[in-house]
Amino acid sequence: MKYMIIAGEASGDLHAANVIKSLRKIDASADIRFFGGDLMAKEAGRDPDLHYDQMNVMGFSEVLRKLPVILRNLRQAKALLREFRPDALILVDYPGFNLKLAKFAHKLHVPVHYFISPKVWAWKEWRVKKIKKYVDRLYSILPFEVGFYKKHHYDVTYVGNPSVQEIAYSLGHIPPKKHFMERQGLDDPRPIIALLPGSRRGEIRNNLPLMIAAAKRFPEFQYVVGAAPAVGEKFYREVAQDPGLKVTFGSTHTLLKYSQAAVVTSGTATLETALIGTPQVVVYRANGVKLSYWIMEKLLKVKYVSLPNLIVGNSVVPELLVHNCTVESITRELSPILQPSPRREWQIAGYRTMQRKLGNSVASEYVAELIADSLGVSERVPAEDDAKPQTHKRNRRRKQPRREESAS
Repeated sequence: MKYMIIAGEASGDLHAANVIKSLRKIDASADIRFFGGDLMAKEAGRDPDLHYDQMNVMGFSEVLRKLPVILRNLRQAKALLREFRPDALILVDYPGFNLKLAKFAHKLHVPVHYFISPKVWAWKEWRVKKIKKYVDRLYSILPFEVGFYKKHHYDVTYVGNPSVQEIAYSLGHIPPKKHFMERQGLDDPRPIIALLPGSRRGEIRNNLPLMIAAAKRFPEFQYVVGAAPAVGEKFYREVAQDPGLKVTFGSTHTLLKYSQAAVVTSGTATLETALIGTPQVVVYRANGVKLSYWIMEKLLKVKYVSLPNLIVGNSVVPELLVHNCTVESITRELSPILQPSPRREWQIAGYRTMQRKLGNSVASEYVAELIADSLGVSERVPAEDDAKPQTHKRNRRRKQPRREESAS
């Protein structure tokens, strides 16, 4: 079968790569074309038709500046879709781009499979109409999304959250603390406050200086930045203006594991931090003042923005957003979780509840199986009597992962 996959950023590249790996186990002759990154390239055995480095934009102003590039990328994706004519188009998150491509695929009668639902429950709820019209099958990684879409008379499948397996794997391969500290050049014996300022330059520029200023309020601790893979050390140092800044690359999960607490920019990292079990303060400083916050409040359809809180349906971790994100507020929320306290225990108990709700299904494998089943793909199995490969029709359905409903 032929598969076309679109992922527009680093997290999508990781999740899509795992789907490709699972698909190739099921369909050994899979022909895959894709927009994505190096991880997808490794699993697909070929270079991307377009690397996500040329696709990733953030914010309204950046979208306007890069509109010609975005439109060119979309034309290239449509041309590939028209020429390649895949048996399935697999879209991974990245809704602004992917929903436009889904509409085009629908016109070509190419089945559209969407892995990682757009966050329409938070804002842009009108996108549900497009999803219902142009997406044949939607695979959710957040358990409360099933109930949300049910209200819109649209069935989605909760396949488990990929971060659960990714963190479990990562924790199983973490080096001893002594080795980690030596490799990263961290010779300070003080306990660590991890700073995760985001994966985009704008986020880092807005959040890192506040994080550092707050961490400096606790001189009995050292602070260490967990860097994003696509951002160079020079940029962190320019933003921080801190000669002694300690930055780690490619070891954020290990850093979190060995940290007393963390200050984390809102996003997937908040979920990863919770799965690792490190108490955290969630922040998101953006350009703007109280007016921006008021507009955001009116646009948001949910009570919380961080994933741990959304999944549990309660205020597990503190959220400091826009003008509420200050050095003083970060310091206030960080103080009680740096030591044994009811606030620290509350977070850890909430993390356990979150993990129960997420379940333990391997999301990428489940998605690959559902896509293969929808196409009637036969799985290659070893022959018992001779060396020739045999196939059998895939007719088993994996049980949907156990989950508990959470209010959206």
